[in-house]
Amino acid sequence: MPPAKPRFVQLLNRAQRALQRWIELRPESWEGISAAQVGLLFVLQSRREQSAAIGEVAAELGVAPAAVTNLSKRMQAAGIVERLADEHDARLTRLHMTAAGAAASARAGEVLVELNARLSAGFTPEELQVVARWLEQAATLEPGLSRQ
Repeated sequence: MPPAKPRFVQLLNRAQRALQRWIELRPESWEGISAAQVGLLFVLQSRREQSAAIGEVAAELGVAPAAVTNLSKRMQAAGIVERLADEHDARLTRLHMTAAGAAASARAGEVLVELNARLSAGFTPEELQVVARWLEQAATLEPGLSRQ
């Protein structure tokens, strides 16, 4: 009898819940910032100038610009990002990471090094590339589109 096909949706849901629990059990590592805020900080950290337009951040996180607007307002109140008018286009708001945001991002990055090490233990680099490619494909699914 051939092995049962993996139930990818179920496995992804279980994995997401396990990752969320792992993160939530380390509140000292996040020091009052949420996982969503960490994601936004990582986007800004990946940019040389540590700033980006709200639409750019939204696209990278795969969320609506309104979600980034609301999140960034809370982050501004906490002093971890600044919201600035774009110098070339006044209609755009740019987010810039503050020193406190950079420190929070660094702390979160240290915790995620441990998590990534645990997730990749026992896999070859080639296997991890396949997993990464598969997850990227899953992340680009758009609801309502028919199969081609």
